[in-house]
Amino acid sequence: MEPLPAPSPTSVRITGDHYQWLIAWTGCLTLLRENAIHTANPVISVGVEADDAGNLDDVVLRRRTQPHTYTQVKYTVSSATPVNEDYLTKPSPAGGPSILKKIAKTWRALTADGIEADLAIVTNRAPDPTDPLIAVRDTRTQLLLPKAADGTARSKAGQARTRWAQNAGLSETELHDLLSRLRFDLARELAHVHEQLQLLMAVCGLRNDSHAVDEGANWVAQQVRNGHRILTLDMVKAAVDSLDLKTGPAYAILSVATLKPDPLAAEADHTINWIDRFETDSEYTKRRPLAPATWAQLQADIEAAPSRLPGRTDISVSGSLRLAPAFLTGAAFRMVTGADLAVLQRGDLWSTSDTYDVERAPVVEGYDIGQGEDLAVGINITVRAEDFTQDVLEYIEGQSIPASKLLILTPPAGPKDRSVLDSSAANALAVGIRDALRRPARTTPLIHLFLACPMGLALLLGHRWNRMRPTVVYEDIGTAQVYEPAFFIQA
Repeated sequence: MEPLPAPSPTSVRITGDHYQWLIAWTGCLTLLRENAIHTANPVISVGVEADDAGNLDDVVLRRRTQPHTYTQVKYTVSSATPVNEDYLTKPSPAGGPSILKKIAKTWRALTADGIEADLAIVTNRAPDPTDPLIAVRDTRTQLLLPKAADGTARSKAGQARTRWAQNAGLSETELHDLLSRLRFDLARELAHVHEQLQLLMAVCGLRNDSHAVDEGANWVAQQVRNGHRILTLDMVKAAVDSLDLKTGPAYAILSVATLKPDPLAAEADHTINWIDRFETDSEYTKRRPLAPATWAQLQADIEAAPSRLPGRTDISVSGSLRLAPAFLTGAAFRMVTGADLAVLQRGDLWSTSDTYDVERAPVVEGYDIGQGEDLAVGINITVRAEDFTQDVLEYIEGQSIPASKLLILTPPAGPKDRSVLDSSAANALAVGIRDALRRPARTTPLIHLFLACPMGLALLLGHRWNRMRPTVVYEDIGTAQVYEPAFFIQA
């Protein structure tokens, strides 16, 4: 493939503007969703190149009660310059104040009346891993603190703090206060911003294809060209109607991340971040908690989620979960609680409220075990039948699971990739599986549940796991043993 030519200055400017409009459209979606679900302190307007925000005027989220959020958006077509001390403290190309000095001046002006302000730099530039302060940024909060405050005045971090304070025209105490509010939202590539927007549009109940994302950003650009620098809720609602974006209700967001960072974590109404508490550094091999973390601790966190989202009935689950945590999350918000759950599966929103014509009864095959009175159940939607059944049988026998029999449930057409194509089919199959198990499970003390299915189906099935016996859910841990018990779910 031939390398692309260097972009022209006009191309750079256009791309940079589009990047800013995408970030502003993100703010509009936050405005729309928070008001739809009645957040306690919602965004009430979005400022774009606002007049009263100094050098943090690119995107401003004004809330009903302060602090407001002031964002500077920086885009570059070159990755040669990372975000580090030099980038933040060097004078502007015209010889003016540095980025850090401009931010410090704006922060002082915004907080002169004693009211705090949230600040952010959003850029596609990457953090410099060798910079003593940027390198210790907390990726969960995007703040440099608390680690940037560590070290004596003679340490590398301490010397850097002194230089930053001098460049910004602040005392070190003031610099600490600034860094406690200044988020560094770094390495936000255009593709990442698009991905986040597609997810956010889905949970706002909007069309979430790539064209819909661009329609939203283009609407923001048109408002700016027309001189509208403050975008209100009524304006955004009118835009949604005129662009024909609406598809369903807006959802509260529950972020549960165990494998990789969740693009919607910053927008979530409640976040469970277990990425660093699962084994290995690779999202593809993370399968179980890393000691001393335990499945029981993760279960406690997930089961506490309903109390963190009081009064919310439409809830979208975002993040990265394996099957056992997905099933448990569905069970924590079981249908009898009145909650409706949704999750993105291959870019489509699967919702427990979606209708279907008739339930899909699974094919059921039974195997005698004779090791006790419990019932073992394997739900196989995606894996080669012989492999899944053999793995489950060998585990049950090898671990002396006290089961009388094993039931293997598969779709009518057999297990295969993409055997469940959409939300309606997933709901129909989840109901069919549950109903097929109720009678054989009626007299058993305990169900031992093994899953091989789309993550969305595991969530929908857990949501419908009512009038069932107490259940142990097993996770595939990718070892010679294959499985281990993860969660115990009460009837």
